Amino acid sequence: MNNILLLEDLPEIRAWIKALVLQVFPRAHICESARVHDALGLVSAIKFDLALVDLGLPDGSGVDVVAALRETQPEVQSVVVTIHDDDEHLFPALQAGAFGYVLKEQPREHFTDQLQRISQGEPPLSPSIARRVIAYFAAQARPQQNTVPRVQLTERESEVLLRVAKGYTLPEIGVQLSLSRHTIADYVKQIYRKLNVSSRAEAALEAQRLGLFAGTSATR
Repeated sequence: MNNILLLEDLPEIRAWIKALVLQVFPRAHICESARVHDALGLVSAIKFDLALVDLGLPDGSGVDVVAALRETQPEVQSVVVTIHDDDEHLFPALQAGAFGYVLKEQPREHFTDQLQRISQGEPPLSPSIARRVIAYFAAQARPQQNTVPRVQLTERESEVLLRVAKGYTLPEIGVQLSLSRHTIADYVKQIYRKLNVSSRAEAALEAQRLGLFAGTSATR
């Protein structure tokens, strides 16, 4: 690997991913970006071999970068690196041209193993993502039920939101859920965007509205 694009807006997570990438590809030149706009500028100026792309970014979706790479540099292997394991994020990314889809919420050795697969020509897919893809195609033969679209949180996002609303710090939440502080920060970022809130107070109101306090104490 010569040039690698790393698109991630949280500095600590970006540094963590970069360190792991350099373990696998020690001679690679990594071009870092925190915004879709800046990443698209890099895509137009530099020829990449690999792109590691987050999805939820301050100025848009990383899917746009994946699509731009497919259009202008079809030989690039674009790999989504995200916390999202739902169909809403997975399939648009794959349709845009993603070569792989790796979840941040996994041990370091699993992450580096997924990167090793790239050099062997294998699409890096986290196990739960591979199962979701299989389940998706299996469900195509089943009758579709009408559903009303609405904002929904995953089970993990609900767990994080409840603890944020109760006033726990990110490190405390990380200990409770056995996740890194960086991963919790990423969850909080996505929850705030999904619910269109920007503070703990607003998050607490949303947690109450969603019924997350049911059966629990609202105080620490």
